[in-house]
Amino acid sequence: MKQRGFTVIELMALTILLLVIGVVFWTQKNNIEVANRDDRRKISVNAMYYALEEVYYPANKHYPKTISSSTLPSVDEKLFEDPNGIAIGKSDSDYRYEGKQCVESRCAGYSLRALLENEADYVKNSRN
Repeated sequence: MKQRGFTVIELMALTILLLVIGVVFWTQKNNIEVANRDDRRKISVNAMYYALEEVYYPANKHYPKTISSSTLPSVDEKLFEDPNGIAIGKSDSDYRYEGKQCVESRCAGYSLRALLENEADYVKNSRN
């Protein structure tokens, strides 16, 4: 009489196969999430950069010492927060804005930086 069912070796092979598939899925899912957060950081920096260069500087002939949603009203205020919800200007934010050659609140230039997880920092410097 022939028995039906799986052998222990077949069950172990299936378990190992499922574990490998699970690890690959988890790793790829994590990589996609990291890439999405980095893309969000780049989009935010680009929005702030173009608002500074195309709106703020032509109107004021200088750059601000700090930036926020009140300084750059043309930028969605959600973009001033990194993916962790920390606003630009806070010490643990992924975004950094540094005014250069500042006299009081008027700066001649700036550096705008996003700290990325999977790549080198994303940096935009003033045009003028």
